[in-house]
Amino acid sequence: MGRIDYLAMKTDQETAELLNSDFNELKMAAKKLIDHATKLGGLGFGTSLLKWVASFAAIYLLILDRTNWRTNMLTALLVPYIFFSFPSGLFHLLRGEVGKWIAFIAVVLRLFFPRHFPDWLEMPGSLILLLVVAPNFFAHSVRDSWVGVAICLAIGCYLMQEHIRASGGFRNSFTQSNGISNTIGIILLLVYPIWALVVRAV
Repeated sequence: MGRIDYLAMKTDQETAELLNSDFNELKMAAKKLIDHATKLGGLGFGTSLLKWVASFAAIYLLILDRTNWRTNMLTALLVPYIFFSFPSGLFHLLRGEVGKWIAFIAVVLRLFFPRHFPDWLEMPGSLILLLVVAPNFFAHSVRDSWVGVAICLAIGCYLMQEHIRASGGFRNSFTQSNGISNTIGIILLLVYPIWALVVRAV
């Protein structure tokens, strides 16, 4: 009986040591990843991170507008904003075969089953169509240049001033119950283009 307890304890100790060494290796790998990302990316890494945040903030505002925000603002401008700020990996995925199939299904549903095509799918369908059919001049040249960033900044500024006007002033845009999340979302739309233009100027 004593021998069995000893063997069990020895394997538990070996397992713990193996796990500890694995965790140490994971810590070292994470540190190396962070080091290499900051060396390779620098300010560009911050730009790509803010691009992700801005794109998802625009998608959030688009969903909010289709569900319960219901404002008189021209929120259709969020579609070109997403087009110009969408992260490259997702952009190329949706511009390829995947996006073509999604766009094809959306067009077929809209044409042949209009009663079954919900209103809230209009803007996402427009976004997919824009991603798929945009000429290379817009998809690559304008989108990857300072012009695309400037368009995003102009859209963000327009939406911010319209939101402040609709809320009845800057203070009200932060104090109304549904205004806070909208204001934060629009501020996130402004942070990315400002940062990207500053980084390009440096």
